[in-house]
Amino acid sequence: MLAVIKTGGKQYKVKEGDFVSVEKLSLDLGAKLEISDVLMIENGGDVKIGTPYVENASVSASVVEHKKHKTVLVFKKSRRKNYRRKNGHRQVMTILKIDSIKG
Repeated sequence: MLAVIKTGGKQYKVKEGDFVSVEKLSLDLGAKLEISDVLMIENGGDVKIGTPYVENASVSASVVEHKKHKTVLVFKKSRRKNYRRKNGHRQVMTILKIDSIKG
């Protein structure tokens, strides 16, 4: 069974047992989460596409870990002006384990 969910303004394709890295959620480790923003479900050959969400569908997940993503470098430069600025940014992420897909 496969689903496309929406969380944190992004869409993720998930299966049962997958680990997904999403934008930071303010939940404790081990907390259970029900995601009802399911855009599509595929079960065998049967595909349900929502408008925009599939009715009575949900994905249950549990929080595994909170960590920081890889560093994204931000470099600004103006040529011939001796202007250079280098910054970095590490986004905080939450790792979810997909327990089950209903729908």
